[in-house]
Amino acid sequence: MILFELTRSEAHPAYRRLEIENAIRHYDFLRSMVVASLEMGRPFLSQQIIKALNFHAIACLHTHAGEYRPCPVEVGTYRPPEHYQVIPLMDDFVNLVNRGWEKSDPVVLATYVLWRLNHIHPFINGNGRTARAAAYFVLCVAANTWLPGETILPELLRQNREEYVEALKKADMSFNATGEPDLESLHAVVERLLKQQLETSPNGGQDTQGGNGVAPLEPDNA
Repeated sequence: MILFELTRSEAHPAYRRLEIENAIRHYDFLRSMVVASLEMGRPFLSQQIIKALNFHAIACLHTHAGEYRPCPVEVGTYRPPEHYQVIPLMDDFVNLVNRGWEKSDPVVLATYVLWRLNHIHPFINGNGRTARAAAYFVLCVAANTWLPGETILPELLRQNREEYVEALKKADMSFNATGEPDLESLHAVVERLLKQQLETSPNGGQDTQGGNGVAPLEPDNA
């Protein structure tokens, strides 16, 4: 059962209800992957993790959950790379990230992950949710803990969608013009919202126990 094919609308109550329930499972899975990675003691972002994050975000909502898109897509006025470019682009992406664990600032690395996954847009749907979760995975693994706070960064980014999307567009424009993304604005958004998250921790950023840091959820559109 694929709800979008049945309802033809993301506004349908059944679609929205499953979307919210998927989001809860999505964050639970994200936390499980962070914990498992820390237990292994080997920081590594794999394409399997990224695909699994997408699967949990859009399972039974859209086709090809957890699979790279088999067709071209358009996102407003932005046309992502062609579908046949996705696999080599993702190969290069994860290789670059995994070379950067020790030499890159965690927030800088997470910001790059957030932009690059959105730019490649490897999935039919749920790319924003997947990119935000993957960026947070990188932050937590780099910090060697599930970062505490009342509401975690992926949710804060979603709640500040307009500012976040504008920063992504700025990075895309600079990348298309020069071959290098200008991530300054996006980095500032990530840094500010991460600080906001940590300030809501009961122990000032030291508490690693408790819930998954997900505030009451609303339907997502990215």
